[in-house]
Amino acid sequence: MKTTAIIASALIAAIAIAGNASAQDKTEKCYGIAKAGKNDCQTATSSCSGTSKKDAQADAWISVPAGACAKIVGGSTTAKKS
Repeated sequence: MKTTAIIASALIAAIAIAGNASAQDKTEKCYGIAKAGKNDCQTATSSCSGTSKKDAQADAWISVPAGACAKIVGGSTTAKKS
């Protein structure tokens, strides 16, 4: 009985992880909308996440659900010069 519960728990955890991975695949980079210091990755002028210098910096991006960037004012799926 205990072994069955452990196997069931492991199976549920594996399914949850697989579901989370497929959800992450459905995202896109959205440039020009991140608040200062809230970008997800490097920019042309900085090397790490969380280092953008100003709000809506044109080369700073955050990850959003696929298709959402087009609905955000100022959002772009391509970087622009800062």
